[in-house]
Amino acid sequence: MPTILECRGLRKHYGDVHAVDGLDLVVQEGSCLGILGPNGAGKTTTIEMLEGITPPTEGNILFRGRPLDRAFKEKVGIQFQSTALPEFITVKETLRLFSSFYREARDFDEVVRLCSLDDILERDNRKLSGGQRQRMLLALAIVSKPDILFLDEPTTGLDPQARRNFWELIRGIRKENVTVLLTTHYMDEASELCDEIAIMDRGKILERDKPARLLAHHFSGALVRVPSACVDGDRAPGGGSHQGDSYEIQSENLDQTMRELLAEGINLEGLSIHKPDLEDLFIKLTGSSLRA
Repeated sequence: MPTILECRGLRKHYGDVHAVDGLDLVVQEGSCLGILGPNGAGKTTTIEMLEGITPPTEGNILFRGRPLDRAFKEKVGIQFQSTALPEFITVKETLRLFSSFYREARDFDEVVRLCSLDDILERDNRKLSGGQRQRMLLALAIVSKPDILFLDEPTTGLDPQARRNFWELIRGIRKENVTVLLTTHYMDEASELCDEIAIMDRGKILERDKPARLLAHHFSGALVRVPSACVDGDRAPGGGSHQGDSYEIQSENLDQTMRELLAEGINLEGLSIHKPDLEDLFIKLTGSSLRA
């Protein structure tokens, strides 16, 4: 796939704070790239620079091989973490208003269909639920027929059903070969939507690849956890280590691991066994949970 967006040596400094510190990124056309990181990792600052909203301290950003210009602004759609909607007007009126801002706006009925807005067109913006509001904001982001769509934590605060409904909307939009850059605090969301994920911390990309490849590279077998209080600090049964409130063992042989724990007199109450997932990978790379 051709490259649609790339940055080289991207940096953003606020005094002594290096929010983004020498970031290189290439985004392929038609793909969905998820950028994951704890709070303060530099995700939003990175996205805002790629969107052309915040100027970088150093580095270059290219859209289809050219610096960001007016043509880019007409081909980008953005759904911010928080957006104020016009008050005292309806969803339909808001869509008509935003459509008027573009020379080549998407067909009104098509926007309504893609974002499932039929049932709320006559509703005042002030009366929208969380899920309805996110559908509305997505519609405003795609009304310009963007080639690339930025979604900055679009489902934060939504209930599980509303989140899954939103995922379906994104899948529908991606069928049009729209490129998506997504930041999220939800590992299941990244797994469901993203072709690749980039894990970011302290202003740098730590690793990037398909989720399955990253997990296969870093883990094998199963993860066994017991409460840290059950394991003396001086002992390391099963070759594990303390991770927060848990003692964690990456086990290739569960029978052997259980025997070792029992031989050490470890209390197995509270023991859990599970297949490593993106949350485990995130903690391994950053030392903290995604929402830290």
